[in-house]
Amino acid sequence: MDVLKKAKKNFLKKERGLSSYATKSKEAIRLKPFVEDIRPPFFHDIDRIIHSLSYTRYLNKTQVFSSSPNDHVSKRITHVQLVSKIARTIGRALNLNEDLIEAIALGHDIGHTPLGHAGEEMIANISRRELKEEFAHNIQSVRYYMAVANHGEGLNLTIQVLDGIMTHNGEMLSNIYYKEEKNKEEFLKQYKSAYTNLKKSKTYHPMTLEGCVVRISDIIGYIGRDIEDAILIGELDRKELPQDIVKVLGDNNSDIVNTIILDIIHESLGKPYIKLSDKVFKALMDLKKYNYEHIYKHSLSKKDYQYYDKAMNRLFYKYLEDIKYKNHHSVIYKTFLNHQCEEYLTKTSSKRQVLDFLCGMTDDFFKKQIKSLERLEFSKIIDKV
Repeated sequence: MDVLKKAKKNFLKKERGLSSYATKSKEAIRLKPFVEDIRPPFFHDIDRIIHSLSYTRYLNKTQVFSSSPNDHVSKRITHVQLVSKIARTIGRALNLNEDLIEAIALGHDIGHTPLGHAGEEMIANISRRELKEEFAHNIQSVRYYMAVANHGEGLNLTIQVLDGIMTHNGEMLSNIYYKEEKNKEEFLKQYKSAYTNLKKSKTYHPMTLEGCVVRISDIIGYIGRDIEDAILIGELDRKELPQDIVKVLGDNNSDIVNTIILDIIHESLGKPYIKLSDKVFKALMDLKKYNYEHIYKHSLSKKDYQYYDKAMNRLFYKYLEDIKYKNHHSVIYKTFLNHQCEEYLTKTSSKRQVLDFLCGMTDDFFKKQIKSLERLEFSKIIDKV
């Protein structure tokens, strides 16, 4: 047997023991024709995601606390790796496809804006006003991998991975997750409709059980870790956690993660769904509400929010003007547009190009552009004096 054929066979050996509910490599669908190498398609997707430039930018994107100087506070990269590990733990216990799980988990938040969910809200307001379209980070993640990455040619990820990313919404908690049968056309229809009906898009179900695992793992990955971060920077006291929640889940990230994972495995092994027990589901819902009131609502002060919101809008119009007048000295050309293919440049509106650029920024890069704009505006005032 040819050595490479044998190697490819070795890659697929573990699929023989997968659950009947698992997604096999032979089921993988791509948007564009592609001849696979020795790597199975979902395994190959992992490589494409982690080697993309956007994956590196996870390192400096906010998880919750954008202004904390503490190096131990979670960044977006920490979150996606935690979600990946948690989801793979559940997936291995349930005999599901870990390659598919890992690809979805590592790619699921690539569409997040600078400043986390606060920044997402700012971008969403611009998108509704300027493009008459909805905006959500999970939909932007899919857009990035299909039409922005790789100089605008996309990464040609499998539909199963793209769908898992699109439907990962960890803010929408359920006690049971069923997969929804879809083909390529149905996936694309759901993706396109999200731009006009965001509320409905939040009800989409993943097309694979692996996607369901990542969806629940998203909240497991952040719910306890956000508490630890809040305690670390003095925003929260562990003793303040509600005792009815603590009795079920524990009062620290390790216990919370372990409790929920074991509960899911107990409720889901050998089943065509991913499920939480009623007791753990209620405690998790209560903890999510508690975190919102005591952490997420206060992650950015009202003054800071107003400052960054105004700055986001100013940058949007500045880059739009730069494109209109073909200002190739602008940072949007130097670091983004000059590297995009002709198809992206000709088929993407200027407003969408600017939003793609803003969404891809890290927190530090975004703040640096604000300071640069402020210096430019100040110099113009001085020139008039």
